[in-house]
Amino acid sequence: MKLFELKPAEGSTTAPRRLGRGVGSGLGKTSGKGHKGAKARSGGGKRPGFEGGQMPLVRQLPKRGFNNIFAKEFATVNVSALDCFDEGTVVDAKLLVEKRIIRKELDGLKVLGNGELTKKLTVKAAKFTASAKEKIEAVGGTAEVI
Repeated sequence: MKLFELKPAEGSTTAPRRLGRGVGSGLGKTSGKGHKGAKARSGGGKRPGFEGGQMPLVRQLPKRGFNNIFAKEFATVNVSALDCFDEGTVVDAKLLVEKRIIRKELDGLKVLGNGELTKKLTVKAAKFTASAKEKIEAVGGTAEVI
């Protein structure tokens, strides 16, 4: 078999409709487009979202809020999640990503105070809540702000 011998399976393809080839063809004169109007013209039709000249819904609804491009997004972790590490471990964002406790480092790490901590750890993060710092230092660990 050669490339030029290839052809589609019998009955799988149909001939294209030949528009505007006389009234007898059934698709002559207006070529199946009816009489006049936007849909009869070349490039015709209305854009998506057009509501017939009525004020579009998108323009009726009020605009609200804004997106602060300077906002910093912190990866958060609770004190209870840090209890899985061995005593004396230096816990930082890189280690938490490796252990899959957080997904990404983002703009920094923030430690929240939910749960209990039983091991002495050195935690390095961009931010700590007051209760998180208290709980880390209560078991003899240190909370370092980077």
